[in-house]
Amino acid sequence: MKYLDEYRDPALARKLLAELTATATEPWRIMEVCGGQTHTLVRQGIDDLLPAGIRMIHGPGCPVCVTPLEVLDRAHAIAALPGVVFTSFGDMLRVPGSHTDLLALRARGADVRPVYSPMDAVRIAVAEPAEQVVFLAVGFETTAPANALAVQQADRLGLDNFSVLVSHVLVPPAITTLLEDPDCEVQAFLAAGHVCAVMGWRAYEPIAAKYQVPIVVTGFEPLDLLEGILMAVRQLEDSRAEVENQYVRAVRRDGNTDAQHAIETVFRIADRPWRGLGPIPDSGLVLAPDFARFDAATRFEVGGITTAEHPECIAGEILTGAKLPTDCTAYGTRCTPRNPLGAPMVSGEGTCAAFYAAGRVPRKVEA
Repeated sequence: MKYLDEYRDPALARKLLAELTATATEPWRIMEVCGGQTHTLVRQGIDDLLPAGIRMIHGPGCPVCVTPLEVLDRAHAIAALPGVVFTSFGDMLRVPGSHTDLLALRARGADVRPVYSPMDAVRIAVAEPAEQVVFLAVGFETTAPANALAVQQADRLGLDNFSVLVSHVLVPPAITTLLEDPDCEVQAFLAAGHVCAVMGWRAYEPIAAKYQVPIVVTGFEPLDLLEGILMAVRQLEDSRAEVENQYVRAVRRDGNTDAQHAIETVFRIADRPWRGLGPIPDSGLVLAPDFARFDAATRFEVGGITTAEHPECIAGEILTGAKLPTDCTAYGTRCTPRNPLGAPMVSGEGTCAAFYAAGRVPRKVEA
């Protein structure tokens, strides 16, 4: 196939669904890790079209959603400081912290600017040397190479008015944490194709072997997901636990070694707290010693921050797949994309936002 619409062909989708029905002989529970995959599954109604017994569990694959509340509050504190130009991708602007969000701070006079690339933030630092320019570096392995290259460029230019607030997280440790939860129901995973395009899938092989779970690297279009689910079900039916690659047009086993080199040069692996999952050892990135001077967390005095989750928000349970957005008492009423109580409702990859956009209604609670 050459064109995008071919990956959305309804006739091919029906064939894959029929093959799934013929293949599955018992119930299976499969988690898609990526928020982009969640949006496709929900928007296209694929999760409702699957054969009876095959259930998709929506995982913590939204990087905005798993960003700890303390990082958001620290970002907001820095953005409110005089002389700071705070830059971020647009999907972070309305993510609520304990007290506010970046868009509200901008309305009150803070210099908050959405950018399309971390290099945009570097260019602002060059153009406005009297301002301290901060970039909010959030994301999985997918966005880490570009952020690493931006730090390297700032280093080459000798910029002393550029820094990054880092909250990068890594997918394989999160999968391991989910699998070690005694209440985990996941029997197979769809791995995020864009993460594996950068990192490859070698890191998933020991996970599949140790925990005896199939892992299928999968793309983001409807046919990608249906084929990925079929590949996972075939493994489960055959009692196999391997890493397979559905996303052959974009992913190789070794990934992009140039991108990996940039990450390894600028960052070091460290423990990282995840919203909804808690602290996970060796699950995040921090700046390496040679680039520590670009760390916004140490450059600015924003200590003494205390965080407070909204009491009605069940983001943690949604991010781990324990509950659906429609289980939340605030979903669609007190929590909407225009007035979000938590990150999963406002992020472009959040599960709550996916359900809301697809018109999913809250579950009725029996008296």
